[in-house]
Amino acid sequence: MCGIVFIKTPAFYDYHLKLCDRYLDRVCYSDQNVFLIFLERTAGNALLLVLVLAGGLHPAALPLPAVVLFYRSYTFGGTLAVLFSVYAFPGAVVAIALYLPIHLLIDAALLLAAGVSLCRAFSFTFCAGDFKELLADLLFFLALIALICLVEMLLLLALFHPMGNLL
Repeated sequence: MCGIVFIKTPAFYDYHLKLCDRYLDRVCYSDQNVFLIFLERTAGNALLLVLVLAGGLHPAALPLPAVVLFYRSYTFGGTLAVLFSVYAFPGAVVAIALYLPIHLLIDAALLLAAGVSLCRAFSFTFCAGDFKELLADLLFFLALIALICLVEMLLLLALFHPMGNLL
């Protein structure tokens, strides 16, 4: 909601417009290989996952997941507002077919990871067992994010990229 509410101010509007332009240019209508887009999107979301899981290392780090999720929700609302208002029908197609479902799935994975971090924050002791559990959680959520990005790659290939961009 914050992104939609603040979209009226010029500074926020320009920021969201640049985000949308970059998303449309570099992801949806790019001439770049869809597999490279998959790797880039997976790496970017993996960084957010690491920040969310880092919140479970100590109670003082608990604001990290909240900040990551707040920023994602802020950009989500603003991007949707720009896609629908500025780009009209093509923007609505991108939003409904690609941006909305993938963003919500990534947010769901990050919310689950934030829940795990919250449970771990008060009992993490920096011993080998706790690090193994943290690594196992990281690998699980990373696989989940990679699976979501794979679905995004397939949607990109089916809806927006020509078959020549497969390789």
